[in-house]
Amino acid sequence: MPLTDEDIREILRIIDESQLAELQIETEGFSLHVVRGQRGVVDTPAAVRPAATPAKEPEAGVEPSPSDGRVSITAPMLGTFYRAEAPGRPPFVEVGKRVEPDTIVCIIEVMKMMNSIPAGVSGRIAEVVAENAELVEYGQPLFRVEPA
Repeated sequence: MPLTDEDIREILRIIDESQLAELQIETEGFSLHVVRGQRGVVDTPAAVRPAATPAKEPEAGVEPSPSDGRVSITAPMLGTFYRAEAPGRPPFVEVGKRVEPDTIVCIIEVMKMMNSIPAGVSGRIAEVVAENAELVEYGQPLFRVEPA
């Protein structure tokens, strides 16, 4: 039996009201991984806007590259990677743009919920690794950054 958007909202409400720090549910054809303190956004036809109850943003992982000194911003969750807030809109970041730890670099969609992903590091975007509108895995490199 597939879950509806309302089912997901109810699961998130229960988690929010509990003491759980993290919950992972896996069944045949379905996987949900929720970590307390992550903020989602709601998909609207024209754009993406913050959810009604904002919390802390999901933190992208930051992994150093031993060979060139650059670091990778990695996906903090499984989902669909988007470089812009809506089709036809400019990307959040381009190669050469300076970012700070709280700069939003992309969004990852998980079950119709959009999650704004901050850089987690200061520096300059050196490379966009992930393909727009493609599925990304937890820990997969999204961007490469020259740290400042």
